[in-house]
Amino acid sequence: MAGYIVRRFFYLIIQVFVLLTLMFVLFRLVPGDPASLILGGNASQDEVDRLRHAMGLDKSILLQYVDYLANLLQGNLGDSISYNMPVLQVISGRIWPTVQLMLVSIIIAITVGIPAGIISGLRPRAFSSRSLLLIWIGFLAVPNFWLGLLLVQLFSVELNWLPAIGYGSALALVMPAIAISARLIALIARMTRTAMMEVLHEDFIRTAEAKGIPGWKVVIKHALRPALPPVITMIGLQAGYLLGGSVVVENLFSYPGMGQLLLSAQSMRDYSLMQGITIFFVGSFLVINLFVDLLYGRIDPRIRYD
Repeated sequence: MAGYIVRRFFYLIIQVFVLLTLMFVLFRLVPGDPASLILGGNASQDEVDRLRHAMGLDKSILLQYVDYLANLLQGNLGDSISYNMPVLQVISGRIWPTVQLMLVSIIIAITVGIPAGIISGLRPRAFSSRSLLLIWIGFLAVPNFWLGLLLVQLFSVELNWLPAIGYGSALALVMPAIAISARLIALIARMTRTAMMEVLHEDFIRTAEAKGIPGWKVVIKHALRPALPPVITMIGLQAGYLLGGSVVVENLFSYPGMGQLLLSAQSMRDYSLMQGITIFFVGSFLVINLFVDLLYGRIDPRIRYD
């Protein structure tokens, strides 16, 4: 296990390096000059050139990349031109709201999706099971921003139950978390349903039933555990979707997280801040997938890490 973790962390560093290099180049291909955006349209060309020199933007992309890597190895992500402070300081104030939103979204998805998938898998031909399947298909087809607008219209405008924007209370988390988790609920429910249908036909399930074990114990203690690995894999793979969905949803609800910060940085061509946020998103996705792989061994003892 220790050797496997070391190898995965080594691969994780390589993946972050490759993706960061790709993002570094792509960000600089986006039209727009940061110096011109900062100074405004009334600035002279000499003023723009001086600011570009101070920011190091008059160097070639290769030299800018070398400088960036040198600073990164020292733990320096650079300075944000739009906030006029170190990138690490800007990001540190936005990480927890996004992490909090992701955790609540995943908890909602697991709490709703797995029980719904189990119920649907026990009687797949029942009317209730087919109805649930149609609901999951609907969740998969609805974009999270459109669902967010519907939630705002219903719970904020019509019923006045939940705040439409803001952060700082449990109620403010409800609608953004539902908007992000809706697709994941549908995927978890469908995957759990399929896995349960396959496991319930296995010989060890029939043996447990023949021994007179109550039905709920057969499902919870014998069928659910071997059905979970594909579900957990899917949750790990969807981590990227959750992080990507947070960009749109956070802006829709004026939620002060990393997604909203990313769009703000992009509008100002704040390269250092965009790169810092990219490190957070990429690193989070890779760490979540590593955690999912390690969780496999706890759920299914047949899995060995050689």
